[in-house]
Amino acid sequence: MRYNIIGEPMPVVICDLDAAESMITEKGSMVWMSPNVEMQTSAGGIGKAFGRMFSGESMFQNIYTARGGPGMIAFASSFPGSIRAVEITPDRPVVVQKSGFLASEQGVELSVFFQKKGMSGFFSGEGFILQKLSGHGTAFLEIDGSAVEYELQAGQQIIVDTGNLAMIDATCSVDVQTVKGVKNVLFGGEGMFNTVITGPGRVVLQTMPVSNFAMAVATVLPSK
Repeated sequence: MRYNIIGEPMPVVICDLDAAESMITEKGSMVWMSPNVEMQTSAGGIGKAFGRMFSGESMFQNIYTARGGPGMIAFASSFPGSIRAVEITPDRPVVVQKSGFLASEQGVELSVFFQKKGMSGFFSGEGFILQKLSGHGTAFLEIDGSAVEYELQAGQQIIVDTGNLAMIDATCSVDVQTVKGVKNVLFGGEGMFNTVITGPGRVVLQTMPVSNFAMAVATVLPSK
């Protein structure tokens, strides 16, 4: 598979497939393809299907395969930002925000990833469940807004507003902590929880999560 990412801030990744080569996606992100690319929808097993549902994705996967020769397929981002290609290997899986997965080669597997502290994560809302990408192949991720990357050393930490976390290496640990101080929670405007990432590993942050954008738009919409 060869690919080209073009068109920011509303990007699309165009993938050129060899004969019988396949791509997978979990949502309606396909925007165009050559006539010989065939789509098949699969749950991939009950356990995996429910795992994808709890991670914020559809229970079903769309598998696109080039038949009878080379083919072409394009996947578009659903929000202004960027598309990032990530190489997944058995010794380097990654963890991404829910709905951050756009598409991948068929060798990449998607599963649910729970944070360490279940109860604090449960009450933190969107940050409770993340997705783990493992296996082997290229995966394409949606980044809301711009991407900022850090490389954490062992034991080094960064505190992130939950929605701004886009991707981490699976070597990092994730915890959800309550914001300290009643006044900070009630009047600080930053919510009740922060996500704490501890290295070693790569951390990719996004500058404008969809949830933040929606709240910003809501403040200027006329009320009935």
